[in-house]
Amino acid sequence: MNYTIRPIKESEYEFLNDFLYEAIFIPEGVQAPPKTIINEPELQVYVSGFGKEPDDICFVAEVEGKVVGAVWVRVMEDYGHIGDGIPSFAISLYKEYRGLGIGTELMQRMLQELSQRGYEKASLAVQKANYAAGMYQKVGFEIVGENEEEYIMAINL
Repeated sequence: MNYTIRPIKESEYEFLNDFLYEAIFIPEGVQAPPKTIINEPELQVYVSGFGKEPDDICFVAEVEGKVVGAVWVRVMEDYGHIGDGIPSFAISLYKEYRGLGIGTELMQRMLQELSQRGYEKASLAVQKANYAAGMYQKVGFEIVGENEEEYIMAINL
């Protein structure tokens, strides 16, 4: 599949709400929550006012002119927060574009960008049952903490 990884355009910031919803891990057999769940404060921290801070960075994957995935970081007090000034990751793809290597390439592009900008670490949180945890480890993230449901992962850049 041909796709392009590129920086998000300001006119596309609204897509982050869709990708935030897509990023919610829904275990097999569990009903998906309503889309309004992304309006909860603990989720809005990922997208509210995106692009206004220098630490707000996003890349999208585009297939035939359609944005099909996004990876974004910002310094925020989220589930994966491990320290001041350390950006936290969010990433998702529409279901039909998962498992094709696009997510891995999005992650690698963002890690390269963060390193070039002088960040020393980045972090994320992932539900233990989410298959993406393995992909995060493949690109270099390590488990630095956990709770009942999630791993907290970090990478040294």
